[in-house]
Amino acid sequence: MSWLGKVIGGVLGFSFGGGPLGAIIGAALGHQLDKKSDQYNVQYAPGDQERVQAAFFTATFSVMGHLAKADGRVSQQEIRHAENVMQRMGLDESARTLAIDLFKQGKETDFDLQAVLSQFRHECHRRKNLMQMFLEIQISMAMADGGLHDKEHQVLRQIGQGLGFSSFVIDQLIKMVQAQQRFHQYSQQQQAGGGYAGSDTNAPSVEQAYQLLGVNSSDDEKAVKRAYRRLMAQHHPDKLVAKGLPEQMIKMATEKTQEIKAAYELIRKHKNW
Repeated sequence: MSWLGKVIGGVLGFSFGGGPLGAIIGAALGHQLDKKSDQYNVQYAPGDQERVQAAFFTATFSVMGHLAKADGRVSQQEIRHAENVMQRMGLDESARTLAIDLFKQGKETDFDLQAVLSQFRHECHRRKNLMQMFLEIQISMAMADGGLHDKEHQVLRQIGQGLGFSSFVIDQLIKMVQAQQRFHQYSQQQQAGGGYAGSDTNAPSVEQAYQLLGVNSSDDEKAVKRAYRRLMAQHHPDKLVAKGLPEQMIKMATEKTQEIKAAYELIRKHKNW
């Protein structure tokens, strides 16, 4: 049985002990936790992959809910974005119900963001790339309604700093995710036959490609290639799953590598390298 099945079965709700992640997933599972807690006699120590995966899943959707409520109300765009994430993960009905309940937990006024981040960081055991992936998902959530409000930006800084990222890196990741979204939207529209044949007027710009890779137009080929390879390594799906990214999120990680590659190829073409 997969880690997610065990979460829904109730075991991992207890494996987090008395920490906030255990309380959140316990509240989301409700009576199922007591009813099925003895079904699987499995316990996971801190750092075990399945425990990290459960922590990532729990923190992802609860913090997404907190971010969505940051400006005082949850918009329809934010709800659709959360549903889109669930759809891209291919969650079944039980898992989707769990994700929705976690999202609702995050919207509660007594949600302790700092405690959740502290335990999540501890569970990740210094897996920096995994925490960066988490932060990128939260940045996408904050931008779901087309912009980044001051309150959302403030919460993103709290999330990033709570995971050990500097303000400079957080702002760089925000710019990167903004560009990634443009490449993602263009890719989705192309796949859907969105009428781009013969015209690339809506294609991502070279400037957005530089922004995605975190480089400048004045950087030489070696510097751009180095940035490209670093990002590809950071977002490699198999490596992230090995570090604790839930298997259901492998599609999202794969899409990110495709967007990084598209940005790199656009720069290469523009530079005639």
